[in-house]
Amino acid sequence: MSGHSSFESNNAVIKWIEYRLPIFGFINDSLVVYPTPKNLNYWWNMGSLAGVMLMVQIITGIILAMHYTPHADMAFASTEHIMRDVNYGWLMRYMHANGGSMFFIVVYIHIFRGMYYGSYKSPRELLWWLGIIIFILMMATAFMGYVLPWGQMSFWGATVITNLFSAVPLVGDVIVSWLWGGYSVAQPTLNRFYSLHYLLPFAIFAVVFLHLWALHVHKSNNPLGIDIKGPQDTIPFHPYYTVKDLYGMGIFAIIFAWLLFFAPNLLGEPDNYIPANPLVTPTHIVPEWYFLPFYAILRAIPDKLGGVIAMFASLLILFVLPWLDTSKVRSARFRPVYKMLFWAFFIVCMGLGYLGAKPAEGIFVIFSRLGTALYFLFFLVLPFIGWFERPRKLPESISAAVLDDSGGGGGGAIEGAAAKAEDRG
Repeated sequence: MSGHSSFESNNAVIKWIEYRLPIFGFINDSLVVYPTPKNLNYWWNMGSLAGVMLMVQIITGIILAMHYTPHADMAFASTEHIMRDVNYGWLMRYMHANGGSMFFIVVYIHIFRGMYYGSYKSPRELLWWLGIIIFILMMATAFMGYVLPWGQMSFWGATVITNLFSAVPLVGDVIVSWLWGGYSVAQPTLNRFYSLHYLLPFAIFAVVFLHLWALHVHKSNNPLGIDIKGPQDTIPFHPYYTVKDLYGMGIFAIIFAWLLFFAPNLLGEPDNYIPANPLVTPTHIVPEWYFLPFYAILRAIPDKLGGVIAMFASLLILFVLPWLDTSKVRSARFRPVYKMLFWAFFIVCMGLGYLGAKPAEGIFVIFSRLGTALYFLFFLVLPFIGWFERPRKLPESISAAVLDDSGGGGGGAIEGAAAKAEDRG
């Protein structure tokens, strides 16, 4: 991280700092002259958007923590105090709550994009691992944050999810007692979750730093899924991709603003505006939407321990994806069989999300079991696909594909090359 940099400045102050702490050289090498494949499309905007949303969550979370009271008797009232009495408290609260949903949206797109274009393949396995660790930490942080308003859905969601650990043989009850801080979800539970919810975003930030470090070692993947052959295949990150990222952020900000100002409760549960009551169980306990696919897998298994194992396995299996996929070709654009299975997998995940919001009864259980089986089947058949699939011919290089698309003049659209290369293949 502190090797030789091409950064130079005539400013005496900057030169003095750079000699002692080469931070300007690091920024220059990482965000300005960083060689980036010249054919990246807008799906690559999701990484920068995820970074922006992480900072939004940290900043709004710190502001909310100044006014929140982590006490079972006052948590709900302090949340209402933020909404009603704190200047722009409603904005900070809605921005934080909906920001979590927007954060998950861009991360889910980021993960599916990585799966489609083979960004998990060698030599980026560790980069993929770090991304999955970030995703798991996000889920833990979001779950603990959902408990803090201490509404009905918060309280009973915490009760149901923490009770799952009781299915673990031998140590399950000990784990649940530690999470609760007693014999039920109460004040000690709220203290623990508040502390961890405040701490984990900084842990995510640290893993994001490692994720970016790993990214810069072997550079970004690209829609063609082929390696960079030389300088002719790359362009500087700035101004080309900074402008592209800013355009994507503008579109994203419009969507976020609409959600924030016109439908701030669209993704929430009305029951969470009722104070927590341990004596009244909600008719239908539903987690936040980004947990629903895994919640459907959990409920699809009739055995409690089996459901817990299946739910965690659906996450952990992502760690071995780089080795399950035996094909030498990365991008699904050149893999007709894998592309078909990928979109089937995507539909299954969407279906599981829908089923997770439905009651665990009747036909919903049957389809949940079918969806769970198809989810794991996707990973189980991957090794065999790599053996018999006949990929289409890959372009000679990124530069050749881009220049060919622009008629040799070098002025054509960057993104169009990848799509047309697929058709020619």
